Amino acid sequence: MVRNCRSTGARLMVALICGLALQGGGVLLRAQESQPSAPQAAVTRSLGTVKAISGKSITLTTDAGSDISVLLQDGARLLRVEPGEKDLKNAAPFELQDLQPGDRVLVRGKMADDGKSLLAASLIAMKKMDIAQKQAHEREEWQRRGVGGLVSAVDPSSGTITITTTAAGTSKDVAIRASKNTVLRRYSPNSIKFDEAKAAPIGEIKAGDQLRARGTRSADGSELTADEVVSGSFRNIAGTIASIDSSAGTITVMDLTSKKSVVIKVTGESQLRKLPPPMAQRIAARLKGSSGDGPPAAAGQRPAEPSATNGIAPTHSAGRPDSGQPAQGPSDLQQALSRMPAASLSDLNKGDAVMIVATSGTQDGGATAITLLAGVEPILEASPNGGQSILSPWSLSSPGGDPGTP
Repeated sequence: MVRNCRSTGARLMVALICGLALQGGGVLLRAQESQPSAPQAAVTRSLGTVKAISGKSITLTTDAGSDISVLLQDGARLLRVEPGEKDLKNAAPFELQDLQPGDRVLVRGKMADDGKSLLAASLIAMKKMDIAQKQAHEREEWQRRGVGGLVSAVDPSSGTITITTTAAGTSKDVAIRASKNTVLRRYSPNSIKFDEAKAAPIGEIKAGDQLRARGTRSADGSELTADEVVSGSFRNIAGTIASIDSSAGTITVMDLTSKKSVVIKVTGESQLRKLPPPMAQRIAARLKGSSGDGPPAAAGQRPAEPSATNGIAPTHSAGRPDSGQPAQGPSDLQQALSRMPAASLSDLNKGDAVMIVATSGTQDGGATAITLLAGVEPILEASPNGGQSILSPWSLSSPGGDPGTP
């Protein structure tokens, strides 16, 4: 939750900064209107999360990952804004004692020569609890008004994207209608963070991409008028581990489909899980029983759930993953995975069978793991090519993922 709040807070604070910038920065300068103008180069803004507070001194963990000491100068203006605000029109003054560790803040002032301390003239805060409530609302919106799947066609001239969704073993086409007011975002080629998803035109969406949209659905569910669309290109890899390099945080996997080795980077954002044998056997039995030659739906056709790590993380569909019953679909399995203990590279061994959802990767062929699932030998025996379709491309580490949202 802390990571999700931080990710959402970063996105909301960036929106606030952008809104202030559009006003020429005048709002941020209100606290100093009565003071002589300082040279532009002497003014520093720093965005981060409050780590500790002692008197007028604040330890701030910046979004770059470093800690700086912030000292509030006498007369510094303290303002609180609600998540989603893009200016200070509705900001309210607050007392320093109301600031808590975990709150997101934007401070402005003069940085010391060592770059480790800042004398702040103003501080704008978003409360940790407010961000968490905003995130919970966004998750609910993505679940209640969202749909996700595999892109089958794109018509930029009409603003229509056709996706194929799979639920309860049934495939269905849904037309996503985008307008000039629709927010279109796309994941970077080797990123799993929603905060790094960039604005991108509809023309960048291609057949085979994963996509999730939220908006207003038609009565029969065949169309959705989108408020927001998040897309990305991801890879599904199933194979055996050829080698593990713990120091580099990578594994080399021999892909069963391409018969080529693939180097997969595993980061702190990657979701690693190891299925208990009984659970793997139940999923394998379901895959075997669904049809004569594979899983309930074509490989790759699954609802996309973009990462709570990372931003707008949609919650998974209702289910009882801890009830002992077989998973009913990607959402139920993903929910079950999120409740399982995290695994690490030390839990993996050469020769283990794994299923991986990864970023599209770089030109040298490397990719970053989003979800890595071990203990899947029975699943791949039941459906070597289609077993991967039970995984969601955006993890809930994972709008979204931590999906996430996107």
